[in-house]
Amino acid sequence: MIKIICVGKIKEKFYREALAEYQKRLSKYTKLEIIEVPDFDSKTPSIELEKEKESIVRYIGERDYIIALDIDGKQVSSISLAEQIEKIYMQASTITFIIGGSSGIHPEVKQKAHLLLSFSKMTFPHQLFRVILLEQLYRSYKIMHHESYHK
Repeated sequence: MIKIICVGKIKEKFYREALAEYQKRLSKYTKLEIIEVPDFDSKTPSIELEKEKESIVRYIGERDYIIALDIDGKQVSSISLAEQIEKIYMQASTITFIIGGSSGIHPEVKQKAHLLLSFSKMTFPHQLFRVILLEQLYRSYKIMHHESYHK
């Protein structure tokens, strides 16, 4: 099972449609749960991060393999991501991805993570990044099942 805990809601219709399409495609391979926690827009990032941390950690299971998406995390290829997902499933039944808010992810949440993963040194809107993550997960499952799509 894949669980995605993310800060904020998807507002734009075109992002919701793209997410729905990838959710449909992924349903062939895995159960997918997307949990949206409130974003706290504060003038003080530390307060914002603390409130978001409290919202995020309540959804992390004891046995979840946690991957926090962080600009300073490890960068991998699509093939490497697929290989890592396969290996993770040998030790955990749930892979939990965490997408933080505009101030990032609280350090305590990062410490809980088994892996800090970065898709790029560039900054993406959180709504778009959720689409990118689902696309890469779909690509990973296609790679793992030796099905065409990757190239």
